[in-house]
Amino acid sequence: MKNTYFDLVEQSFYFPQEGFDLNEGYLTFHGVSLKYLIDKYGTPLRLFYLPKIGDQIKKSRNLFNRAIKSIGYKGKYHFCYCTKCCHYHHVISAALKHNVNLETSSSFDIDLILRLLKKGQLTKDRIIVHNGYKTDDYIKKILSLQDMGFNNTIIVLDSITELKRLDDLSGDKKITIGLRMAIDEEPQSAYYTSRLGINHTELLDFYRDEIKDNKKFIFKMLHFFVDSGIKDSLYYWGEFKKALKLYVELKKDAPNLDSLNLGGGFPIRSGMGFEYDYEYMIKEIVTGIKDICSNEGVEEPDIYTEFGKFTVGESGAIIFKVIEQKQQNDTERWYIVDNSVMNTIPDAWSIHEKFILLPINKWDNDYTRVNIGGLSCDHSDYYNSEDLNQQILLPEYDNDEKEPLYLGFFHTGAYQDSISGYGGIKHCLIPSPKHIIIDRDEKGDVIDHIYRDEQSVGDMLKILGYEEE
Repeated sequence: MKNTYFDLVEQSFYFPQEGFDLNEGYLTFHGVSLKYLIDKYGTPLRLFYLPKIGDQIKKSRNLFNRAIKSIGYKGKYHFCYCTKCCHYHHVISAALKHNVNLETSSSFDIDLILRLLKKGQLTKDRIIVHNGYKTDDYIKKILSLQDMGFNNTIIVLDSITELKRLDDLSGDKKITIGLRMAIDEEPQSAYYTSRLGINHTELLDFYRDEIKDNKKFIFKMLHFFVDSGIKDSLYYWGEFKKALKLYVELKKDAPNLDSLNLGGGFPIRSGMGFEYDYEYMIKEIVTGIKDICSNEGVEEPDIYTEFGKFTVGESGAIIFKVIEQKQQNDTERWYIVDNSVMNTIPDAWSIHEKFILLPINKWDNDYTRVNIGGLSCDHSDYYNSEDLNQQILLPEYDNDEKEPLYLGFFHTGAYQDSISGYGGIKHCLIPSPKHIIIDRDEKGDVIDHIYRDEQSVGDMLKILGYEEE
């Protein structure tokens, strides 16, 4: 009977598969040798493979435009990247190379846009959708963008009270706005209706009473966002149909309304057995919008998506070295890695998110059930559940083997660094790992360099106020 780790994976999933293959016994990520990166930079390391970002953008555009063409849909498709998902300059720059529009969430996002403008990476005709709670500072900065000539900004109102603040701060300017519909959350949620957006039962009256006859505001977009993402489920289609019904009711009263923003994103691969029919879902969405508009006699809207995790999630990875194995009892074996799991992958313990976990080497070894432990002293600094039978199976190894075992968490490009506070204070003062950027030149050859080295003790102590005398 075959019991090697390679045999386990090959018999359980399709392998090799997109993004993952073996080269001389070592795992590769999008054709990049991870052994080469480990030998060159050491561990722990955080990496972004930038070409994957463009691949995801092209994939979404191609599928939406194909669906639009196949059914004769009259609206256009607009791809927006959510800056909140990953703010790094190299990540947003990779997206902007594909002429994406942007979605912002807070005041500082506007400063980020101004830096991109100054660098010549962004033009003033770009569509920018402004979501998030509108503080006075946020509103003022958005208005300053408009004064500079950004004429395709859309301010999506998250609550009824934002309209008055926007009215007071904008003077006599004409303002293009959207309205966000509050969705009902999934049954297992701790609350019934999302705190984000305006209750759908109030939204139509709000438009008619406060916006319709106010010549200052141009109502262009209806926005709805399902936090769990676009899924083929009764729950998602129910919220989707509710939004479509509201759109056609508003459209009959609002001549400038011509855009429907789908909000929430597509899922990304969180396991080797991941299956999701993107083409089917997109065609169902576009067909559903066309059908209700045709039945109600209204024009088909432009379709906006705000894809953050889908855009950048699969470009990221974190590589660890196993520095010790501990057999704590007859059934529990721990692999201790050279950084904190909860610090570097906070989604794993905060919302129990799953990621693709694979060894970099030792695929020809037998496999065993293990738990992965981080360096911190916190009980929650572990990872021990995978798609494979709700347990982690990884190669066994002997402590006297010359080469240590290396592990990779893949598709970690979204949210991890912003939630964990990359480069800031970490639990147990464990430093942020070195950060590597990987790209390809015009010939397709790999280019890699350090974006930022491992956080130093001086960096961390300075934040804490321990200035050197």
